[in-house]
Amino acid sequence: MAVRHGQTYEELLELIQGSGREFDMEMIGKAYHLADGAHQGQKRLSGEPYIIHPLAVACILVELGMDSESVVGGLLHDVVEDTDYTLEDIRKLFNPQVANLIDGVTKLGKIPYSSREEQQAENIRKMLIAMSEDIRVIIIKLADRLHNMRTLEFKPPQKQRDTALESMEVYAPIAHRLGIRAVKEELEDLSLQYLDPVAYHEIEDALAMQSKDRAAFIERTKKEIKQRVSTIIPNVYLEGRVKSINGIYRKMFIQGKNLDEIYDVYAVRVIVDTVTDCYNVLGLIHDMFRPIPNRFKDYISTPKPNMYQSLHTTVLSADGIPFEVQIRTWEMHYTAEYGIAAHWKYKLGMTRSNSMDERLAWIRQMLENQKDNEDATDIVRAIKSDLAPEEVFVFTPKGQVISLPAGSTVIDFAYAIHSAVGNRMVGAKVDKRIVPIDYKVKTGEIVEILTTKEVGHGPSRDWLKIVKTSEARNKIRQWFKKERREENIVEGRSELEREFRRNNIELTDEILQNLMDTVGKRNSCATLDDLYAAIGYGGIQLWKIMPRIREEYNKARRAAAQEAAAQHAHLMQKQAQQTKAKTAGGVLVEGVDNCLIKFSKCCNPLPGDEIIGFITRGFGVSIHKRNCSNVPARIEDAPEPERWVRAHWAGEVKEDFQTTLEIVAEDRSGLLADVTQQLFAMRLSIHSLNSRELKDGSAVIYATFTVNGLDHLKTVMERLKGIANVRSVERA
Repeated sequence: MAVRHGQTYEELLELIQGSGREFDMEMIGKAYHLADGAHQGQKRLSGEPYIIHPLAVACILVELGMDSESVVGGLLHDVVEDTDYTLEDIRKLFNPQVANLIDGVTKLGKIPYSSREEQQAENIRKMLIAMSEDIRVIIIKLADRLHNMRTLEFKPPQKQRDTALESMEVYAPIAHRLGIRAVKEELEDLSLQYLDPVAYHEIEDALAMQSKDRAAFIERTKKEIKQRVSTIIPNVYLEGRVKSINGIYRKMFIQGKNLDEIYDVYAVRVIVDTVTDCYNVLGLIHDMFRPIPNRFKDYISTPKPNMYQSLHTTVLSADGIPFEVQIRTWEMHYTAEYGIAAHWKYKLGMTRSNSMDERLAWIRQMLENQKDNEDATDIVRAIKSDLAPEEVFVFTPKGQVISLPAGSTVIDFAYAIHSAVGNRMVGAKVDKRIVPIDYKVKTGEIVEILTTKEVGHGPSRDWLKIVKTSEARNKIRQWFKKERREENIVEGRSELEREFRRNNIELTDEILQNLMDTVGKRNSCATLDDLYAAIGYGGIQLWKIMPRIREEYNKARRAAAQEAAAQHAHLMQKQAQQTKAKTAGGVLVEGVDNCLIKFSKCCNPLPGDEIIGFITRGFGVSIHKRNCSNVPARIEDAPEPERWVRAHWAGEVKEDFQTTLEIVAEDRSGLLADVTQQLFAMRLSIHSLNSRELKDGSAVIYATFTVNGLDHLKTVMERLKGIANVRSVERA
């Protein structure tokens, strides 16, 4: 797929003609003219007519060897979504198969979800369902994504990175599992170009510098092998290749190697007629060149999950240059290059062991694993882990081969055999040696799972942090969901409370109800216990829901602070309307009867404080604390000593008094809201509340409110001292 076709309809026709296969040209022509008319006036971001995109998708499908209906689906894949044509129109104009293909591709479009992760997860779930019904849907989608990646330069930078990451983590692994090597490698290389452009161009430049030498080396090696092999084995075909840029990147930047240390940068492919010829060629290659130890892989006797078959060996040339040799039959070659698409391209005979159903079993397995999972985004991680290009092949003691993603543990191996084996597992042996429970298996090892017959035995919760595959993770969760509900509830409540304490969230009935409304119902939890249980067995993961909970909690606190401020404003307005001064009912003033009493704002005296009165002109007697800064230390030294009179509290005072506190604390987010909430919780009438930052990083808050005496005030002060980060609380 090195040559990129697809700018005009004439190029599509040339490509079809050059394929040597039969197509329904009438249907393809009809589809092109419909698409061209429907997309008339529409432009791509590049400014080119939109029809270029469906034409390019159709050309890619022809190159992959797909059938007429797939090519028509490629031409019309955006018509239902972006134009006035409906699915019923397509069904009438073409046939139900074409309509179903377009419906499947259209369903993979955007849907409204609360987060990008959930939207991506649901798109992938729909994709897997569509794939299980007709695999051509995903091949059309892969062709669509490949052309979009080829023209990604016209999108904004962030959109480029998002699309590239999704292509690398979702679409490339699917292309790999379907065995479509050319699409997988091009998607990976194009994605890398946007995800790590510096590394991409560094490798590209290094390969470009060596291009002449590399081409000469490959041609020289092919000629040498051809001369030796063709004298013994008939119909030998050789071709050379260079490892993809992403393949080199993974070894250079992830495994820390330089270009000279990568053994399979160069590769020669030998294609023969029979399996026997493959092994005969292997013997000749090892006779001609020195094989590098531990670099031989037999994928013929043990095919990869995507049905890939070849013999791989890495050898040293006479010049000391390492290169890989891949040996396969023509049928294996078609499958290796085109994967599932080879079924249409070469009409391969599908035997029982090599049937379409068996090739697509992993899709149904992945859907089955995700069926009861509350967390929709787990399916994205399943694609990334379970369909990873690197696999290990491990044997059971009876010789059965189990394929697992690289990095899988003995626990993953146990669950790959059967759920019951994993649930009853107590240990494992690798090559007859006891290994730890988190041991990562390697290709060629013989693994024996040790189990117990003890009733009620099950997996450990810690295994969820160890396993690599989504299959094992889901089976462990299902066991806990089914067998340990009460334990899950306790564990889930404990996890939630621990997380709330860590985030300084006070667990109230209101928050719990809000939790059910925002999280529980969306995850099919009818009660709070259902929610706790789902958290307990891992169906709902706290790290995903905590951001939303924090947001709701902060919103509630802001609302409470606003309510307190509104109440304060109302009280201030009410106080302004009450203009008459307090009567002498709470204070006795010596020598004065039935006078107006008012309490000084400068010191706000409270019942229990030592007080003194000052006779004002026309406003009665003003009551001060005895130690107020406006009261002389010696009354006889005052300018008008006769106006100062003795006063004391009259028995049990029933009236309310206003006071102000100075609160000093370490400055932090939410401090003022916490103070407001505490005052509001004590049902105090708040008159004013303000704060300011100090130069040393502290904050000071002045709170004015009403209390009914000194004892009441002391209680309020003690409660305020209990707020996190508060250093001191004093009367102002």
